[in-house]
Amino acid sequence: MNRPPSRQPSPNEHGWVRFIAGFGYAFHGLWYSMRTQRNVRVHAGATILAIIVGLLLHLSPVEFALIFVAITGVFVSEMLNTVAELCIDLSTPEYHPLAKTAKDVAAGAVLLNAILAVIIGLLVFGPHLLALL
Repeated sequence: MNRPPSRQPSPNEHGWVRFIAGFGYAFHGLWYSMRTQRNVRVHAGATILAIIVGLLLHLSPVEFALIFVAITGVFVSEMLNTVAELCIDLSTPEYHPLAKTAKDVAAGAVLLNAILAVIIGLLVFGPHLLALL
């Protein structure tokens, strides 16, 4: 015998449940990237190193903000590169010159962002490191 549920969720509650569930999906995506993408793990290591060096050099809050913007930019571009690669592999499992070009452009975006992060790192850490010499 089917009984009706004791309480129907309100539309707002259902919306909140879906909203909170979205965080779970996002964390699953972050974890997938860390688990499967070697470059994301390399960036994670560089992130830990940058934070430790920043703490040792007593970076200002604004300097830390710049470092975190650079770090986040590299992670986001790396994850979008992964999305592009997965979508391309799903759409055409065989080699296609346009698929190669799309993957190369996505990888180029990551490289450009990584170069920017290095420049920001040099500009932020450089003066502190030079002062130690």
